[in-house]
Amino acid sequence: YINTKRSKIYSSYCYCKNCRRYIMNKQELTYWITLALIPKMWTKRKNEIYVNCFQHVPQISIIELFENSSNWDIVGLNETEKIQFEEARLQLANNSFLVEDLMSQGYDILPVTHEEYPKLLKKNLKFNAPVVIYIKGNKSLLKEESIAIVGARSANEKSLAFTENIARKAVADNKVIVSGFAKGVDRQALDSAVNANGKSIIVLPQGIMAFGYGVKQYIKHIIQGNVLVMSVFAPKAPWSIEFAMARNPIIYGMASEIFVAQSDDKGGTWAGVLDGLRKNRPIYVRYPDNNEKNANRLLIQKGAFAVDICGKTLTLSPNEQKTPKQLEKDTLDSNIIAVLKNVEMISAKEIISKLHIDWRDDKMKRYLEKMSQVEKKKIKNRIYYNLKGKAQRELF
Repeated sequence: YINTKRSKIYSSYCYCKNCRRYIMNKQELTYWITLALIPKMWTKRKNEIYVNCFQHVPQISIIELFENSSNWDIVGLNETEKIQFEEARLQLANNSFLVEDLMSQGYDILPVTHEEYPKLLKKNLKFNAPVVIYIKGNKSLLKEESIAIVGARSANEKSLAFTENIARKAVADNKVIVSGFAKGVDRQALDSAVNANGKSIIVLPQGIMAFGYGVKQYIKHIIQGNVLVMSVFAPKAPWSIEFAMARNPIIYGMASEIFVAQSDDKGGTWAGVLDGLRKNRPIYVRYPDNNEKNANRLLIQKGAFAVDICGKTLTLSPNEQKTPKQLEKDTLDSNIIAVLKNVEMISAKEIISKLHIDWRDDKMKRYLEKMSQVEKKKIKNRIYYNLKGKAQRELF
């Protein structure tokens, strides 16, 4: 713990003669972790606060930010945030022990300003980049060209074969594979990479110190420099669904290209791809067979590139992009319109009869009322349908 009077005697970095570079000292790391662990404050806001420190003349260090409360008005803290910082200062001693514990066990702590913090992650996430990341393994992997392979836990055999193919191609191209260590596609991507003597980054949905079993499982590859384990959560935090969802943007942010083996129409993969598409990220989705039940085609419709099982980009016709359900609906719409073109007006029951559909009368009525080309008319107590804009015969 460093008080206000003594804080200025510490430089931001210590110089290491052996590796000829500056290393962030333990005291400063304690303050960075304290900032990162402030609860109920968005990551974006934490980064904004530190940027205000950086832009101030003279610059306000991370230590001075906490130790000198007169800086809080300078960097624009509101009253709620001042209380949060006051409470965070009470955790400095505990966080100092945490830093010692992490470093003694071989973990590295990289604040967002650190020279070894992944530049691609900052570029992709900007102010939403994690304030601190915790890692174990070969740090040089953070600088290498990388791809992410993502997908459902309950992935089918074709999705797993796709994952294997993409992973092996990435290894051949000397690219790092980023994945999330979940069952299914994530685990397949990791195992395919290490089995091919490739390189991989595991992005955890939990604290890095809570991943002891995983570190032991891949310790050989970590020691060889082929696997790096990474977390953005409190070091001892257990796995949670919330963390699993929050981890997905980190996986996407760590990669220059994203390959999707299989996605449902909800959940982490779906949300991550939609977020990536909004940010104009290059996303490649495996084109599924007609009998597959997944949301891959829907993602392609939304702007993802379609690729075959080997990752080759496909050029699809409008119909090839549609799901079997959408094609079925198109066919039904065309058949209904064909019936309506040949009649003045017709009831829902008569349409069902002409098309030989096993539907109830009320189901067809609801369907017709959703068709923009169709209008309904009530004559006495009966409902009839006809095409909008169709010229009607005059009655004499």
